[in-house]
Parts: sequence; C-alpha cells; structure tokens
Amino acid sequence: MNHAKPHHPHPDPDPVVTTVQGAVRGLRLDSAIAFLNIPYAAPPLGAGRFAPPQPHASWDGVRDAAVPGPNAPQSERKLGSVDMSPYFGAGWSRGEDFLTVNVWTPEAAGGHSGNRGRGHRPVMVFVHGGGFVAGSTRSALYDGSGFARDGVVLVTLNYRLGIAGFLDIPGAPANRGLLDVVAALRWVRDNIAAFGGDPRNVTLFGQSAGATIVGGVLATPEATGFFHRAIVQSGSGLGAFTAEQAARVTRAAAGALGIEPRADAFAGISDERLVEAANRLPGIDLRTETHRDPLIGLSPFSLVLGTQPAESVAAGLGADVDLLIGTNTEEGNLYLAPVGAYSTSTAEDVYAAAARSHPDPARLVETYRKARPGASSGELRSAIMGDAAFGAGSWALAGAHATHPQSATYAYEFAWRSHALGGELGAAHAVELPFVFDLAHLPQLHGPGGLLGPDKPPADLAARVHEAWIRFAGTGDPGWDRYDGERRATMRIDARWTRADDPRGRERRAWI
Repeated sequence: MNHAKPHHPHPDPDPVVTTVQGAVRGLRLDSAIAFLNIPYAAPPLGAGRFAPPQPHASWDGVRDAAVPGPNAPQSERKLGSVDMSPYFGAGWSRGEDFLTVNVWTPEAAGGHSGNRGRGHRPVMVFVHGGGFVAGSTRSALYDGSGFARDGVVLVTLNYRLGIAGFLDIPGAPANRGLLDVVAALRWVRDNIAAFGGDPRNVTLFGQSAGATIVGGVLATPEATGFFHRAIVQSGSGLGAFTAEQAARVTRAAAGALGIEPRADAFAGISDERLVEAANRLPGIDLRTETHRDPLIGLSPFSLVLGTQPAESVAAGLGADVDLLIGTNTEEGNLYLAPVGAYSTSTAEDVYAAAARSHPDPARLVETYRKARPGASSGELRSAIMGDAAFGAGSWALAGAHATHPQSATYAYEFAWRSHALGGELGAAHAVELPFVFDLAHLPQLHGPGGLLGPDKPPADLAARVHEAWIRFAGTGDPGWDRYDGERRATMRIDARWTRADDPRGRERRAWI
C-alpha cells in the first residue's frame, strides 16, 4: 500500500450527508472524503459535565464539517526530550461542542441528495490515548486518510477527560468518558451507513488509555451489539481503579479546589480550574492493603470498576467480539528515556519498580534477570514498568477472551526499535501508532527528537501493519495464528515478522 497523499481539496463539489441530527458538508480530498467535528452528543456544560452524555439537538440547514472543532479541556502535554505533539496535539482547543467525531470515508452513501444509503465498507472507530487527561481527534497521528484510501470508514472521537471524564464523584455516574465512547458507538450504529460504512461490521480500537477504555467497553453490557471486533494496543484488562483507590483521588481533587467531594460542588467549578486541579494530582499513592496501583503512578485517572475488564470478559462479556491485542517490546522506555532516567537507572530503581507493582518484588526482579541475562538496570526497570502497566493486563485480557470459542483472539508484539534519543527510545509505548495509521512518513515524527528518530524505518513496515489492522477489521483475521491458552501464538512485528508461541512466557507467568 502507498502512503496517503498530502491533502488537497478536490475540484468536485464537497459532499453533503444527512445524519439523524441533520445534514453535514464535508471536504473532498485526494484519497478520502473527510467530515470533521460532527456532534454525537450534546455539549457537556455546567452540571452536565458530570452527567451521562445526552443526545445532541437537531439542526436546520447544512452544518459545516470541513474544519477541525474543539476538544476536551486539557493541558498541553510534553514528555522530556521527545516530541510527542503529533500524539497529544497542541493542547486545549476551546469550545463547548466537543463531543464530536471525525469521519474519513472513501465514499459517502448519502451523496448530494442526502438520502441515506446502505453502507457496505468496514468501519473502524478509534479511541485516542493520553493518560485519560489529554489527546483529541486533532492530533496529527489520527488522520484517517490512509484507512479511507484502503476501503475503510475510519471514525475518531473526542471524549471527556480528567476530572470531568473519570473522577469518581458521589452523585455522578462513574466512567463518564467511557459512557461518551459508548454514545459515539451508538451514533455510529445510527449514522455510519450514510457515510458508506457497514453498521454490522464495526471494529473498536484504541491505544494506551484508549485501549484500556476499549477493554472497559468490551465488558460493558450496554455496548453489546454496537461493535463486532476490538483492537487493544498497549492497554490493560487489569487497569481499573477500585472504589477505594478512586476515592483517594477524589478527595485530593476536592481538597485542591477547596470544595466538598460531591457532584454539585464540582459542577460549580470552571473548566480552567478543573484542568489546573488535575495537573496537581499525579503522585498520589494508590496502593491499598489489597490492591496495587494498576497504572504504577502514570496517571491519577482510570476506569473505576468493581470487577476488572479481564475478569468480566472471562465471565462472558464480549464473548462474541473478535479481539486483536498486543503491546510493544519496550513500553517502559517512553517513561524513562526522554527524561534521562533510562541510562542512569540503578539496581535500587529496578527493585523500586518491582515493589510498586508486585507483591513479591525480589522474586519478580530475579525472574526478569534470568529472562534477560546481561540486561542493564535501565532495561530491567523498563521491562517491569511496561509489564506492570500494560503487559500483565494485556496477557490477562487475551487469556480471558481466548476461553470463548465463539470468537477469535489474536496477539502481537511490536518490536521495531525507534532510533530516537540515541537509540534509547526503542520499541517504546506509542511507537506502533504511526505504522497502524500508515503515517510513519510524517516529517514531525523524524529527526533527533521525533518519535521515530533520525533513521527511516523499513520501507514496507507501515504498509504491512496498516494492512493487518484493516484485514482484521474486514475479516476478523489479521493474518496469523489464533491465540489460545496453550500455545499463546503471538506475531512479533519487526523488520521481519516472526511467529512465536508464548514468547515471554517466563515473565508472563510471574504476574499470575
């Protein structure tokens, strides 16, 4: 497959499609038709920021869907010496009507007449990452032109973040950001045929926090039937906070704002102050007598559930949904190398990482040392961090899902190493994303501080990864053997693709 071409407006008239709420006019590009900033739910204002998403009002006339819209309130995010702006975006683009989707399609079934046709193309719905506090459809990495070029209708969505999206507040429904995603899926079910998509063939996929949300939606009964396949990229089926852990964050947030920890009190606080308060929450110790912090301090926000998604899936939720799940080989490098903490890691740092994430840290460290003879302290620390936050929860979700014979489970490990930061970044968290979207050629991803580093990746790697994701969305099979509880077949994605059975079995078993 070829890279997506640069965007140029097409001389043909821009297309108009009629949705349930009203007509929208998109933008015809070289390789896609883009419809941007289409509301799927009402603006979350005032007390509505802490309520379930509500239907958006209908509109008369034709709504302009040719320019990007606002996103959820958030701070601009930086990560040391690596440029993560293509991932996080430029921060908060203000505006009330931000619960929106972007749709990228090869053709719009509605055409200029606005009549709703029957869609027939596979649909993929992407949930961005960003630690539950950042990110949006405006990020450069989420341009859907490559998907549309290759016959897929790609939907990206904004959802509530931070305190408004995920703080567990008495008097408010939990996991409001996840409820937004479910509302967006409902919008897709009701409208995507008008954009050429098949509402009976929808794949929900996400990365990092977005992948953890996908796991949560997989275990949400109210979402049953809204999607048919799922892809979990570097998420966790064990990433939810307990009510006790969430309450600590809520008390800290209320204390930072000088209010009582109740929904009506938070409803009176401006978005600006909520964002500022969220910035002061990292560092809370969430370890309890019975639970460790599933995000090892990477974010003070997550899903809040009484049962982890992997456990709910083991019990049967999501059993009819095909699943593709995986992690990157060196996830933890993203949290060490850009801030100069990889090469300076010590044996004490390795033990501290293990103690934060495992009930028997000495045994865990010994297991990793045996599995990685000659590894540096930085490598061991990164491996333990990555598996604590992403690996263990992905193994658990894959194993739980694979017990259901009515659907397929597939696993991958993304192992291609970025040469950024003198080679230290490696196959870190988020490095697979440009390949999934077939955007590895973007200039801002390259250079000394770019996510992919100064060297060019293998010429066909983005095309192959992108094609595997599309193949899974279209057929339920990415092109390799299924994962089961015995072989645990996994595709290792690098310059060469290799199939392996339980490639990190010794380390995997240490988390059981």
